[in-house]
Amino acid sequence: MDRYVRITNLTRGTTLATRCRVASSLRDRAVGLLRTPEVRTGEGLLIERSPSIHMFFIRYPIDVVFVDRTGRVTRTVSRLQPWRVVWWARGARDCIELRAGALEGTRTAPGDQLSIGPLT
Repeated sequence: MDRYVRITNLTRGTTLATRCRVASSLRDRAVGLLRTPEVRTGEGLLIERSPSIHMFFIRYPIDVVFVDRTGRVTRTVSRLQPWRVVWWARGARDCIELRAGALEGTRTAPGDQLSIGPLT
């Protein structure tokens, strides 16, 4: 059964995702967004234990946020295109994949503190 969380940027007072699916198993982490035709507004994918990602076989750009174990943003990538790779985000533990434009809309930047919690 899928697990979902809400992700809020405490530094900016904005919400990155109201319904973000969590990928924690090896299978879910490997599949990632492959089974989704798009990332809808307010949705996303939190990939646990993933300081790097690839966009192989994904057909649309996404915004990416890398966070450390405390939820502090270590790196952001806006509008990552298909067939690209982010090899390593220094200090990151997890990766959050969002609809392209989410970073600009929430003003999320490295150093921001995120809250990752249950759906409300």
